[in-house]
Amino acid sequence: MKQVLLLMAAFVWSFAALAQQPSKRPNIVIIVSDDHAFQAISAYGGNLMQTPNIDRIAKEGATFNKAYVTNSICGPSRAVILTGKYSHKNGFKDNENSHFDGSQNSFIKELGKGGYQTAWVGKWHLESDPQGFDYWKILPGQGHYFNPDFINMDGSRERIEGYVTSITEDVAEEWLDSRDKSKPFALVIGHKATHRTWMPDLDDMGMFDDKTFPLPANFYDNYTNREAARVQDMTIDKTMIMGYDLKMYPDYENTREGNIVRMNPEQRARLAAYYQPIYNDLMARNLQGKQLVEWKYQRYMRDYLATAASLDRSIGRTLDYLDKNGLADNTIVIYMSDQGFYMGEHGWFDKRFMYEESFRTPMVMRYPGVVKPGTKSEHFVMNLDIAPTMLDAAGVTIPKDMQGESFLPLLTSKKAKGRDAMYYHYYENGEHSVSPHFGIKTGRYKLIRFYKRVEGWELYDLQKDPSEMNNLYGKKGYEKITAKLRKQLDGLLDKYEDDGAKQLLAKEGGNI
Repeated sequence: MKQVLLLMAAFVWSFAALAQQPSKRPNIVIIVSDDHAFQAISAYGGNLMQTPNIDRIAKEGATFNKAYVTNSICGPSRAVILTGKYSHKNGFKDNENSHFDGSQNSFIKELGKGGYQTAWVGKWHLESDPQGFDYWKILPGQGHYFNPDFINMDGSRERIEGYVTSITEDVAEEWLDSRDKSKPFALVIGHKATHRTWMPDLDDMGMFDDKTFPLPANFYDNYTNREAARVQDMTIDKTMIMGYDLKMYPDYENTREGNIVRMNPEQRARLAAYYQPIYNDLMARNLQGKQLVEWKYQRYMRDYLATAASLDRSIGRTLDYLDKNGLADNTIVIYMSDQGFYMGEHGWFDKRFMYEESFRTPMVMRYPGVVKPGTKSEHFVMNLDIAPTMLDAAGVTIPKDMQGESFLPLLTSKKAKGRDAMYYHYYENGEHSVSPHFGIKTGRYKLIRFYKRVEGWELYDLQKDPSEMNNLYGKKGYEKITAKLRKQLDGLLDKYEDDGAKQLLAKEGGNI
């Protein structure tokens, strides 16, 4: 009898010990593109093009319909993703004057302490070398589409022949092949696409030439009662450059434009064979006024979407690699852009504003066995949340100073409650003449405070005015909602400790 009791006790202890063992930690692949608009992704219902590989992640996992950024500009967004902190906390506020302090903590460093192998390949754009990674190989600055240079960990540079999107995927797969396969890994793949100047891979040129894209309803926005929108310099009409942006040159063999000069003779010949007839036709037609503006829009869309095609194809390669190497079932895959982008809305390209097209970012996530396939998340999530979410998934303690929140509970529990409001702050005051601003977005309203270049407030009812054309600030009947939003904004400023914004508002007193 005693032996039976001992055996039973041993069984109970063994079962309890087994139950307490952590499940196998997931690998992590985060794919970050540049300036990829959610409007251009078919998983979001867009009909501009098909993105089957991004759609596959969404189908096999979750689509975040309300994913946003804290600061809609390239480098700062990456700094937020790494640190889980707002720009005023991680120190990288803009692309003009900021230099990322790599000695600060990041989710990558925490994963490394937790036994993960870590790597970043491709676009980095943080003005300093990566720190805390087991491996990195990055593009200098913005990088180039053709025959890009890469910086190696020893500081050397090498130029690799080919197209940057494909090469970045090649480098990622080379690292995956050579990694220590006894450890879980975390890999960030940073793509240059679809950043300006939208140069498609050679085989993708012309793939949308038979399609005419409808103008957005507010393409000819006159910016009434929106001074910050009026003074910007990012319109397709006046800012988009015929040569640099749209590749319209009289002589492709002798042009000295940097993106073309670095191409080899075969690449340049194929480029010329495609664009020269388009240039000749444009010159013959002698378009003026709205006809020319709308021609530029069509040319922009065709180049941008053809560039996005290579991005989607590369994401497919990543998924195929995971499948072929038996990694798919235990690997989190996140695809996201560093922010949204304008596809002609308000007559614009670029990003920066807290308006929806640039504030909102595409994000899809696959986590087999945890996230139910076909999930549609309507919770507010931010790029700020990537760091704590990955640590949560890996079973690594989330540092208390990270300002983001893990969104895993939002995907796995119907009872989980996310944010009811989000805070945004854009700092840059140079390129494209976009005034610095900060603000709050709730489920229905958005309140924005512009400063420096333009001083003033904007208020939008997103339910009635989703395109943000009607600034309601100061209008009769909106006093109570304005005061409520201002109080909520003050609360977020306290929560995230944005002292600079608090000081600016303090000068205004209690008036709003």
